[in-house]
Amino acid sequence: MSAKTWKEVLADQMPEDLAHQIDIFEGQISLRKQGKLDEKVFAETRLRRGAYGQRYDNGQRHDGVATRSLDFPSNGLTKGPETIWDAPGMMRIKVPYGGLTPDQLDVLADLAEEYSDDIIHITTRQDIQLHFIHIDDTPDLMRRLAAVNITTQEACGNSVRNITGCPLAGVCKDESFDTTPYADALTQYLLGHPDIQDFGRKFKVAFSGCEQHACGLVRTNDLGYIAKTFEENGETKRGFDIYVGGGLGTVPHQAKVLLENVPEEEILPYAQAISRVFARLGEKKNRNRARIKFLIKKIGLEAFKEEVFKEFKELPHDDRWTAYLEGIENFVETPLKPPSEDELKEWPEGFFGWHKTNVYKQRQKGYNVVTVRLPLGDMSSWQARELATLSRKYLGENLRTTIEQNIVLRWVSDADLPAVYTELKAIGLGLGNAGTIVDMTSCPGTDTCKLGIAASRGLTGELGKRLEAKMEELPESVQQLRIKASGCFNSCGQHHVADIGFFGNSRKFSNIAVPHFQVVLGGKWQENGGSYGLAAGAVPSKLVPEVLDTITGRYVEEKEENESFQDWIERLGKKEVRAMLKPFMNKVPPLDVDPSFYSDWGDSRIFSIGDIGIGECAGEVVSLFSMEISKAESESFEAQIALESGEYQKANESAYKAMLLSAQALIRTQNINISDDPNDIVDQFKTRFYDTQVFFDKYAKGKFANYLLKRHKADELRFDQDSAHQLIEEAMLFIEATHACESRITATQ
Repeated sequence: MSAKTWKEVLADQMPEDLAHQIDIFEGQISLRKQGKLDEKVFAETRLRRGAYGQRYDNGQRHDGVATRSLDFPSNGLTKGPETIWDAPGMMRIKVPYGGLTPDQLDVLADLAEEYSDDIIHITTRQDIQLHFIHIDDTPDLMRRLAAVNITTQEACGNSVRNITGCPLAGVCKDESFDTTPYADALTQYLLGHPDIQDFGRKFKVAFSGCEQHACGLVRTNDLGYIAKTFEENGETKRGFDIYVGGGLGTVPHQAKVLLENVPEEEILPYAQAISRVFARLGEKKNRNRARIKFLIKKIGLEAFKEEVFKEFKELPHDDRWTAYLEGIENFVETPLKPPSEDELKEWPEGFFGWHKTNVYKQRQKGYNVVTVRLPLGDMSSWQARELATLSRKYLGENLRTTIEQNIVLRWVSDADLPAVYTELKAIGLGLGNAGTIVDMTSCPGTDTCKLGIAASRGLTGELGKRLEAKMEELPESVQQLRIKASGCFNSCGQHHVADIGFFGNSRKFSNIAVPHFQVVLGGKWQENGGSYGLAAGAVPSKLVPEVLDTITGRYVEEKEENESFQDWIERLGKKEVRAMLKPFMNKVPPLDVDPSFYSDWGDSRIFSIGDIGIGECAGEVVSLFSMEISKAESESFEAQIALESGEYQKANESAYKAMLLSAQALIRTQNINISDDPNDIVDQFKTRFYDTQVFFDKYAKGKFANYLLKRHKADELRFDQDSAHQLIEEAMLFIEATHACESRITATQ
């Protein structure tokens, strides 16, 4: 008798609707194999089920240990190159507001061990990711998740992504009220909802219980809710301020208040109305302009608000809008143990240092939240199982993931803290310094992401080791800084809202690509992502540790009493910040003098090298481009100076000029006699590089070129802080794309 399939074994344990959806997906896999389902349709289908392709040119983990990406067993399918069938991919798993149970953690451990590379990775949206998953294994993986009430539905694709929430919700001393039941209700309501199936791009939602902290990063989301209580007819009511139009990405936007003091019974229908407006009016053809932030910028916040009001009034009634509110006051977590005071006379070694950074006193007397710091967001299957066992012993089902890629244990009694620390330490999860400069955030970078330019995980891994070794020597003001890194400009590592952020790019020296990171300074993590930093200059990847030491050392020397890092950067000014970084920019020795500069962190290979043209003619062209593009970079910096001083028209014009100079530099590699006339520059750029798609890269296509074309033909210009800030971001990205285009061209010569 043959063994039962997972579908048969788990038939009675899966929610019926979820089981049906998985069956449909399994059928679509079969149809695609037979060539009966269009690849584009299947791609969106699998993305909406959480199944991504991933990168394989690296083959190294951040610590230099080879992954199984190069020798993972084949599923026997033979398809064309660069398809989902050729190699294992990534599975993203939704964890609404980060809530996990020990049973769910056990299942995730099993799946990581059986289908993946034995690593459970936590993302900056509180999701779980498993890498090196074969597409054939995904239906059974989904069924095993469904049996413990976890779904991958709409974890990716043009849909509502995982709804995030503060990991301290319900136990925070500063919150208005617990947002957990609201985040849960909205998750269930929007999952698979017909009104979210026709989006042009992804849609991210977040909840926060307060304005002042960063736990929810509401201002960086497409839709955000900040909890409020307000008086109405003499009665204190629960409600939310609703924010719309936020987003990090290539050009970050801060969400703006759409509505204030929205009563709790209206937050679901308003989410539905906003979704309908986005689906109806949002961009569909040009994915680069398809987020809701671009729609709001296009029609204006007031016009958008009117459209939302109109939809809200016309919505057909749905009982689910308020059904979850019945008995919501009883939506509370149950501690496993009663509160008790510690009676130990001897404390475990290292306990007090760990307690200082990793333990948060809940508002409920006698209980604590413990942060389990996970460097790079990773833990092994074995560690996950041990953590599940520890949780059952001390806190029950009260675990949550965080947007800083950690896990928190809630409702740990005072008396149990020493034992919890000892047991965490025994399984390699007793690291201190949570929430400090050592506790960095990083996207996957070149490890697995197809868009990665530089090794963000390798960089943060290296910085973490160095900082950990000297943590006790660092001043308190430096210890409390946040560092975040992304492998490219897309800000998946949240670099825009870090005190010190980095995003990967490259520069060429002697026609050889050298990994670099742009340094982003002045972002504000608090106040739900209160402000975004701007890139200050690109430095070689191997000099980033030295750059970090220079920045933090100068901050300590110059800061005034109680002056924050953001205030110090603002006081320093763009010119002085640039001057501080300038000694590191372009400081690259020849390859034969120090080859380490030409490889990335965690990867001993040469970063990137094409067929190098050695002839004098090619050398002169590269030299000319380098000189010309430097003018564009200088003009972009002048735009930042103008923005800082409140000269928004000048900032706008300088950013535009920077793009023109960048395009002109590229044109001069083909036509040395290009004039300075903007119309001539744009016409030749369009003819030589846009219409021919030479400027396009594989993923962004014409996105960055359109920044120049859009600004050049703009009939009406706004000269305010937001529009100037955005155009500066676009100009810097256009310059980066110009560098990349020139590199591709010279690599083929």
